Amino acid sequence: MKISTFTVGEFQENCYLVEDDESGVAAIIDPGGEPTRLVWAIEKSGAALEAIWITHAHLDHIGAIAAIKQKWPVSVHLHPADWPLYRVADRQAQIYGLPFEEPPPPDAGLADGERLQLGSLSFAVMHAPGHSPGHVVLHGHGVAFVGDCLFAGSVGRTDLPASNGADLADSLEKIAALPGDTVVYPGHGPATTIAEELATNPFLTGAARIPR
Repeated sequence: MKISTFTVGEFQENCYLVEDDESGVAAIIDPGGEPTRLVWAIEKSGAALEAIWITHAHLDHIGAIAAIKQKWPVSVHLHPADWPLYRVADRQAQIYGLPFEEPPPPDAGLADGERLQLGSLSFAVMHAPGHSPGHVVLHGHGVAFVGDCLFAGSVGRTDLPASNGADLADSLEKIAALPGDTVVYPGHGPATTIAEELATNPFLTGAARIPR
């Protein structure tokens, strides 16, 4: 497995290209901006793009979907509880005064416990609401793509429309139960591990509380 990270857009969001070495297929996770750069990176990888996986539908995680879909007719996977946010992403962009190309509707809904196949790779879907109602974590093969639930030393915001602090606290308990050596790939900032966050993240050690 090869994982390439691209930090894109005004919000410095992490987009991930996941490639299966055996089959040569790939999925892109949270293509949030800089579509020309991401299209070029996919082409340069030489992998065959199979899917777009979205952890949640905030504008900084979906801004390059339209351009990628124009190049490759692959399916967009998003939890149905975030489809309302997805449909109003253009309004999110207007609030921040950012250019935004509206993406086509999602093609498939993600569900808790579902497994996403990528060649010889398989990732489990964990519904992890709180930062948004339909937020998911994708985990397998010793890695977890956690979107904006968990960061190195911090956690996702709960002051946004449709966010919920109590739900995020419950979701973090599920994420923290993953094996300690799981590498955590967040939506912003550097990668970390579950063990590192359990030892040092104040929201997981109990030193700080999630706003509710």
